[in-house]
Amino acid sequence: MSITVSRLARVTGDDPMVRRPPVVSAARELLGTARHDLAKAAATTVATERYAAAHLAALRTAAAVLAVRTRPAATKRPRNVWSMLPQVAPELTEWAAFFAAGASKRAAAEAGLSRAVTPREADDLLRDAQTFLALVETTLGLDHQPVLPHLAPRAS
Repeated sequence: MSITVSRLARVTGDDPMVRRPPVVSAARELLGTARHDLAKAAATTVATERYAAAHLAALRTAAAVLAVRTRPAATKRPRNVWSMLPQVAPELTEWAAFFAAGASKRAAAEAGLSRAVTPREADDLLRDAQTFLALVETTLGLDHQPVLPHLAPRAS
């Protein structure tokens, strides 16, 4: 079966005729901070810190999508990022549900409960948050580069 370039572009979202909203500076800043959080998570050996930093990175990544695709609300009532994300980016609905489910673990990890998460859970969440960042950057039409951990200088 032959697929035309324009049809393939519509399926993959790479159609040059489809205009994406401009990526606002607030979104770029949120993505940069998320990238920093992921590097911090990758560099720590403490599972609770790694989990909390990775989840916070995912939260900032989702907030960047909202910064691009929504307008400021007239209401001052706080709104949950994970409940808003599917409304403005239906393609990220499963990701929103996944990260929303981990919010209580993040809160426990931030509270210092050492048994809140296992090292395996922290590692898995870090990988998932990195994947989510890559997906969002691609969705927003930005180049994605893998996050590298900050390495401490070696003593000579």
